[in-house]
Amino acid sequence: MLMRSAVAVTFAILLGGLVYLDGTVNAQAPSAHISVDAAACGRLASLVLSNAAVTSAQAVPAGQFKPPAGADAGFADLPAFCRVALTITPSSDSDIKSEIWLPLSGWNGKFQEVGNGGWSGDIQYGALADALRRGYATASTDTGHVGGSASFAMGHPEKVIDFGYRAIHETALKSKAVIAALYGSAQRFSYFTGCSGGGRQAFAEAQRFPEDFEGIIAGDPGYDRAGESFQLVSVAQAMVRDPAGKIPPEKFAVLHQAALDACDARDGVKDGIINDPTRCKFDPAVTRCKGADGPNCLTAAQVETAKKFYAPLIDPKTGEEVFPGFEPGSELRWSGMARSEEHTSELQSRQY
Repeated sequence: MLMRSAVAVTFAILLGGLVYLDGTVNAQAPSAHISVDAAACGRLASLVLSNAAVTSAQAVPAGQFKPPAGADAGFADLPAFCRVALTITPSSDSDIKSEIWLPLSGWNGKFQEVGNGGWSGDIQYGALADALRRGYATASTDTGHVGGSASFAMGHPEKVIDFGYRAIHETALKSKAVIAALYGSAQRFSYFTGCSGGGRQAFAEAQRFPEDFEGIIAGDPGYDRAGESFQLVSVAQAMVRDPAGKIPPEKFAVLHQAALDACDARDGVKDGIINDPTRCKFDPAVTRCKGADGPNCLTAAQVETAKKFYAPLIDPKTGEEVFPGFEPGSELRWSGMARSEEHTSELQSRQY
């Protein structure tokens, strides 16, 4: 079995033949730019798949795709394509929704599956459109739930597995079957691309199912969700334990500017970007007010809170690092901690 490393942010391995779902290899790649008609697309509605059902198979004329309410605009330039919707049920508690978009003409002979972000339970229409414009047959999944939170997970271990890795894998398998059914030929190469949560999905694919894709792009992978969650809770607690240490959101800009002053120019270019935050030894104490509290400085208590943001979370029993702290230069994104703080305050007020 070919093993792929997930160490690099981006990696691609190209194989010399085609790997079919039954494991056989065909060195003859399908010719590029295969075309099919709308009737062939419609016939996919009766396609029989294992642990999955085709719920819709419709040809979409060029420029006529209408995204669901709330989805981004910008689809008027899409070519004609076959839009196939699936419901995949690898377990009795699974309800994975996936879509496969296949060019009616100009198919480049390749398949690209696109990833999700965070807890996203939505079809990624923008990413599908980008791949389709480049001639790919492409697929996306809602990972087995609806919405952008983890509320689906409690009491549903099979749905957690679907979200964790199974939805991406099953979508890849079913997409390849749909491709073969429509074009009469397998794809030459299969790719996966994702960022953040999609980067985590990419890592899971490379580690668990290296045969699914010949090339993988794992951008900004959010792979340690448990450690990250503990770190976010720790920071939120720091904001509520000492009311005097609460940092007003507008003061994050003060910290950010101080971090830039300390480290921006270290790469030889002062451009408002800290090129290597890991080498930035920034002490938030430089923002401490010289006198009374003011909008352009932090109080001593607020400085102590800021230090907790930058500090790694350490397991008090083992002394091991659970998750690194926030890097200098990220301060303008800390406003999201206000929401975490509200949830933490609510939890602390309850009796268990």
